[in-house]
Amino acid sequence: MTGLIARLPLARTTLIIALSFLTLAFATNASAQPHRTAAPHVHAKVVKKKPASRKHKAVKHRRPRVKHHAVKRHAAPAPQRRAKRTNAARSGPAAKPRLLASCGYSPRAVRSLHSRAAYVLDVDSGTPLLARNARTVRPIASISKLMTAVVAREADRPLNGVLRVTARDRDTIKFTGSRLPIGTELSRRQMFHIALMSSENRAAAALSRDYPGGRAAFVKAMNREARRLGMRHTHFREPTGLSPHNVSTAEDLARLVGAAAQDPLIRYFSTDTSATVQAGDGELLYVNSDPLVRYGRLPIRLQKTGFINESGHGVVMRMHVKGRRETVVLLGAPTRAGVSSDAMKIHRWLACSIQ
Repeated sequence: MTGLIARLPLARTTLIIALSFLTLAFATNASAQPHRTAAPHVHAKVVKKKPASRKHKAVKHRRPRVKHHAVKRHAAPAPQRRAKRTNAARSGPAAKPRLLASCGYSPRAVRSLHSRAAYVLDVDSGTPLLARNARTVRPIASISKLMTAVVAREADRPLNGVLRVTARDRDTIKFTGSRLPIGTELSRRQMFHIALMSSENRAAAALSRDYPGGRAAFVKAMNREARRLGMRHTHFREPTGLSPHNVSTAEDLARLVGAAAQDPLIRYFSTDTSATVQAGDGELLYVNSDPLVRYGRLPIRLQKTGFINESGHGVVMRMHVKGRRETVVLLGAPTRAGVSSDAMKIHRWLACSIQ
């Protein structure tokens, strides 16, 4: 009995200790369970906030940077490339025009021209399209009158002023006649008109004599103007072209056409078809010396024909073909029909080749 009583306190103590451990374990488990459930919840909140904030920051900072770099790398070079393509498209045809074989042009076709010298210049690009003996020096006959008109116009004399034809205006080189009798009085405008349109020799001679310093000073001015224009192989002896010593090349004459074409009065007078002037008691009807102008066969904006035995038949002209300015020089054809045929053939080549 005494032993049982002695064991009871120990059992109570053991029971109390066991209950204490159970209570502590329960409390620990209870406190641990909320901590576990709370911890994932708190962590989930952190995970949700951090990626969201990172993505949001990436949108704010990285995307503008990407756009900024895209502008530098792609947008800036693109206009430069477009500009180059655009310039090539615009200047290509102008820089490299050419006559096409499919249009009938060929070296053999050029050799078959009646004219011994030929030169075609695309004015808008400065490109020679055709050249045959273009640098051969030869007499140019009345094509000289184009320079006569340029120099006389530069003198800036009143166009309404009257000039009288005198004995000094007679042809003393070929001793050709003239429809203008000695003593005829015409305005400078009329003298320009019939000298360019109909190649009237006495009209050209009167204009040169009227120059300050006289005809000698006029001829010097012609040669001075030729040098200024870069006509290195050109020389003038007198203003009408009757002298075979008035010489030039097809290439040089293209420069003269360019200078003369700047003057609207020269363009008009050289391409007018006819004009009537009063000479003495009657009227004289003059027509254009170029049948291509007279009959309107080609779109010619400026022209001048020329012929003496030493030069053969020749013509210089400025044509407009499909909106382009073309200078054509033909020299040394045996007949007038031959030089006209060459001009029409070249016009066909141009009209077909220019797109």
